[in-house]
Amino acid sequence: MLLQDKVTLVTGAATGIGEGVARLFAAQGARVFLLDRDAAANQAVAASICASGACAWAFTADVRRPAEIAPAVEDALARYGRIDVLVNNAGIFPRQDFLDMTEAEWDEMQDVNLKSMFHTIKLTLPHMIAQRGGKIVNISSITFFTGMAALSHYVASKGGVIGLTRSLAREAGAHNVHVNCIAPGAIQTASEPRFVSAEQAREFVAHQALPRRITPLDVARACLFLASELSDGMTGQVLTVDGGWVMH
Repeated sequence: MLLQDKVTLVTGAATGIGEGVARLFAAQGARVFLLDRDAAANQAVAASICASGACAWAFTADVRRPAEIAPAVEDALARYGRIDVLVNNAGIFPRQDFLDMTEAEWDEMQDVNLKSMFHTIKLTLPHMIAQRGGKIVNISSITFFTGMAALSHYVASKGGVIGLTRSLAREAGAHNVHVNCIAPGAIQTASEPRFVSAEQAREFVAHQALPRRITPLDVARACLFLASELSDGMTGQVLTVDGGWVMH
């Protein structure tokens, strides 16, 4: 039980990587607070976790709005008096050619993928500092290292996540708060067939050193490492979980 009784917040927890993180953390003993704007799916994940005998609470929240994030933070503090782990996973991935992109589309991407982390960290970091310890795990993307057409707004936001991680690690380290980042590759999720063809999926694997699809559980296991005492000697780092697509 690597996270026994650790109080954890996970954003974007209703599906994909976030759901994988929430389920694995709960199985490892964490008390998990799930945030997602899809209320029904989020409640279903929390109910499933609770049915397994673990602890989970679902909060409907648009991570662009601090007032919707705050109730989960307040509830965690009211129940347990601490917040040990924050996993910033919520994000969107709409493709759009740069010259056709509107300012509103650019702003929405930055607000969801990057500025949301500003909000969640502002709400949780003071408590981690006060308790002299905490783990923050931010989710970026290998597209920051590769670049990708029709995703300039997405890649810019994910590069910002890496910059935030590194700078915040410098500030928070003196308080024993660790800030690290994961850059996933092409992750096989339940929703993927809506926007990725079978041929594109085969191309993903062709880029990798490992000849298989990478799953949310693969990313969740890396998050578990960064959220647990196993990574106590690390901060400001970026781990790629991509089957060996990017090596640096």
